[in-house]
Amino acid sequence: MAYDKFNVLNSTVVPLSTENVDTDQIIPARFLKATERVGFGDNLFRDWRYDSEGNPKEDFVLNDPTYSGKILLAGKNFGSGSSREHAVWAIYDYGFRCVVSSFFADIFKNNCLNIGVLPVTVSSDFADDLFKAVEENPQVQVEVDIEMQTITLVSTGRSESFDINPYKKSNMQNGFDDIDYLLNIKEEIKDFATGRQ
Repeated sequence: MAYDKFNVLNSTVVPLSTENVDTDQIIPARFLKATERVGFGDNLFRDWRYDSEGNPKEDFVLNDPTYSGKILLAGKNFGSGSSREHAVWAIYDYGFRCVVSSFFADIFKNNCLNIGVLPVTVSSDFADDLFKAVEENPQVQVEVDIEMQTITLVSTGRSESFDINPYKKSNMQNGFDDIDYLLNIKEEIKDFATGRQ
């Protein structure tokens, strides 16, 4: 199993309302030298989280103990720019399992689905409601149900549906990446190959 299985996630939310966040802001290019998918969370939003001396910036949301959780609520057009997978590695390694936004860059969204982070696209109105709810109560819970393909603000019951490719949905539910999926059906592949001879 490559990643955590994703079925139903109930969590508080970390709000990052900044729009047009690109992958270089998510993980600066100078941290892309590693080849293993570990340790990237330390440098998630590095230049926003720390000053030039490496001290945490108190006004950045990831440094604010008021907010925590496995859901990152992001502003519109999240993940634009270069197609680096490392951006999603950093998000996953930090501990987020879901990113919610009213719009994602396509390549970033696909990288999320390949790496075990669920990208949930919601309407602008619903995103605004989530931001307001978290601002009023940082402990507010959001439920993301991948089987039902719904996201719900638990305090009000307001819910929206989201789309996900059926193959990627199954992989997320099983904790599979593409290689895991192929290994899981290797006997079927062998039987198919034998039948073609």
